[in-house]
Amino acid sequence: MSTINSNVPAVIAQRHLSQSQRALAQSLERLSSGLRINKGSDDPAGLIVSERLRAEISAVNQSIDNTSRAINVIATTEGALDEVAALLIDIKGLIVEAANRGAFSDEEIEANQLQIDSAIESISRIANTSTFAGRKLLNGQLDYVTSGINTADLADVNVLSAKFGNRDYIPVNVNVSQSALTAQLSFANVPLPSAVTIDLSGPDGIVTLTFPANASAVDIVTSINAQVDATGISAVASGTTGVNINSQRYGSEAFVSVSKVSDGGSFDVTDRSGATVNRTVGRDALATINGVQSIADGLKLSISSPLLKLELTLDPDFGAGMTNFAVTGGGALFQLGPDVNTNQQENIGVKAMQANKLGNRIVGYLSQLQSGQEYALREGEFKQASDILNEVITQVSVLRGRLGAFERNTLRTNINALQITSENLTSSESTIRDTDFAQETSELTRAQILVQAGNSILAIANAQSQNVLTLLGG
Repeated sequence: MSTINSNVPAVIAQRHLSQSQRALAQSLERLSSGLRINKGSDDPAGLIVSERLRAEISAVNQSIDNTSRAINVIATTEGALDEVAALLIDIKGLIVEAANRGAFSDEEIEANQLQIDSAIESISRIANTSTFAGRKLLNGQLDYVTSGINTADLADVNVLSAKFGNRDYIPVNVNVSQSALTAQLSFANVPLPSAVTIDLSGPDGIVTLTFPANASAVDIVTSINAQVDATGISAVASGTTGVNINSQRYGSEAFVSVSKVSDGGSFDVTDRSGATVNRTVGRDALATINGVQSIADGLKLSISSPLLKLELTLDPDFGAGMTNFAVTGGGALFQLGPDVNTNQQENIGVKAMQANKLGNRIVGYLSQLQSGQEYALREGEFKQASDILNEVITQVSVLRGRLGAFERNTLRTNINALQITSENLTSSESTIRDTDFAQETSELTRAQILVQAGNSILAIANAQSQNVLTLLGG
């Protein structure tokens, strides 16, 4: 049928040409942008998935940056602690040197005291000035805040890590079912019927003591207490006919041993149960903290749970019972995962490093070694000063080790895992959204040919209407 008002072949050719032009435009858009999906109509389902993947990739990459920054904070803190540790080692040497009284003059001891004062002032200065991007690191800002501690029950509390979640505070319940004890041996046969010589040994060493016949309880106590520095053992009279010999330390690592050396009179000792023995050990406290069985070392208790890690020291007079306090804030929180929740956050506490904060109430504090304080060198309390230094050095070294373990085992492994996650997510997002250039260039060539062919066919279809003129004799 020949018509001129409706050129159906031309309409068909126009439709196919329009489709080919759209395909050509789409191929050009994909090749120029590098993306297979440029708008929702390209692939609605693919767009939804790829946008989610993009959000996850962004969060993971930010988590990597967060972890890297956390590593920098920890490394800066540990570097400052390294200087503190070096100063403490210097102080230790000065104390040991000053204890050599036979070869040291008073002037030299005063010179050592000046160095100790300067070193302690430097430690406090480091604590107050160590910063990272304006954040104080060692002045207590990264330590946890506690309230309600009964100092008659707890001599020291150190919160290592606490996850608050949506809680305003973390209650801590300490239930001590068994108190810590020193090692104790008792001797009840005084005054001595005859002279006797014994070897007395404890955590710090062994000495040989000779007691004369008719020695009283006071005589024996005086003789034993004169050697406390050498043995770590002290004695007290028990009534008028007995003596209790105790280790100064608490726990299963403390011990007291008495053995007779001479063939003279007897010196039989008994433990707390009344059994005749030569050696006995102390007892560790037994307690739960928030229902978790604690690890005990004498008076020291510690727990490590996913929500709370802490160490505390019981007061020697506390005994058994319950005590409570709360962790109300503080600490350093690091967002290490792509989602903001407790499972993807880590917390750590860094206690203050000022001189009056280093040490504890039982042993003493570093500030007590300064001039004018009770353990300054001129006071001659070298043993106590050395014990304080040992405790402080232990606290600093344990904190450095804890920070190092946190950096190595938590932060660095977290970066490794996140980098692998980022690679896999990026690969998945690329598969969905990126242009396959090999395939798209083929589509481009096909679309170009179809457009050219469509133009030619449309021209032919338009020319067919002119054939009607031949029927009119034109």
